[in-house]
Amino acid sequence: MPRYLNDYVLMAETTEDAPQSYAEAMRSSNSEEWTKAMAEEIQALNKNQVWTLQVLPEGKKAIQSRWVYKIKTKTGDTIERFKARLVAKGCSQKHGIDIQETFSPVARYETIRTVLGVAAAEKLHLTQFDVSTTFLYGDLEEEIFLSQPEGFRDATNRVCKLNKSLYGLKQSPRCW
Repeated sequence: MPRYLNDYVLMAETTEDAPQSYAEAMRSSNSEEWTKAMAEEIQALNKNQVWTLQVLPEGKKAIQSRWVYKIKTKTGDTIERFKARLVAKGCSQKHGIDIQETFSPVARYETIRTVLGVAAAEKLHLTQFDVSTTFLYGDLEEEIFLSQPEGFRDATNRVCKLNKSLYGLKQSPRCW
């Protein structure tokens, strides 16, 4: 983060915006970096066995997907890395068909305060952590199909049968 007010102005003038679509990413001057970022995301999805390619069963619909891009910066305007995340367009999910429940288990504020109080009284050390690609670890109960990601489609008409949750699905927070 900039240290002085004048640095914010400089940062605002020099920070490049992330593309809003796949087509925009491919037209940008950083298309090579965006292609690498998308390949890294696909590699993580394959490593976690998030989907299996198969023919769409009759009577089923595939949810569309899209890419979300972000430029991660260090202090000032130095670009640290280009990040691409594949997300499902969960707004097209239908309750009772490809979604049953939507909720996310969250600890109550009172519970967190109690844990912190006990830790302080007992002189315990607490640690917090972040799990990268969190949503990709949750198993799905529903049968959900996703269109192949733009830029990574094979020559067939297959779709991705999701084995694990994916960003953008309404049930992803519950699965984790």
